[in-house]
Amino acid sequence: MDEPSGAHAADELRARVEAATTGTPYRFRRTEPGFDLIVDVPRTGGRRDTQVHTYRVALCPAEGAFTLTDVVRTDRQGPFGTTRTSVEKGRVRYRTWSRSLDGSERHSFSSADGHRLIRGVTEELGWRELKPAAQKAALVAGAFGGLVALGTLVALAIVFWP
Repeated sequence: MDEPSGAHAADELRARVEAATTGTPYRFRRTEPGFDLIVDVPRTGGRRDTQVHTYRVALCPAEGAFTLTDVVRTDRQGPFGTTRTSVEKGRVRYRTWSRSLDGSERHSFSSADGHRLIRGVTEELGWRELKPAAQKAALVAGAFGGLVALGTLVALAIVFWP
């Protein structure tokens, strides 16, 4: 398969993802670097909290590559009408289940479903996924921390070896 490149390839990818979301809870929004898929995470049981999961895709058509970043915004209702908002960015994976108190409504959500939808379309068109810069930095920091811990263990073993 030919590698995707140029604005035409990016437009085709956007059109395919938008078509794939028709009739689903996902809302497609075109952005300058790519697109967002937005979904309201279902809640029942009288909770007034709201959660919105955004799959932010930045396209690099010249390289035939994309990055995928999750943005999860949660608004929690507090006492006296106050709202506390939290935003989590990066690679976010989770699953929720909820049901109403009387058992008539049941909802489930998995963040992996949106990842599969996006990766399925990009794979069909020959795009490849790049890790976001924050994920690369976290990987380097984790590797460095592991090396420091290993060095410390070796030093302790040498010092305290009988």
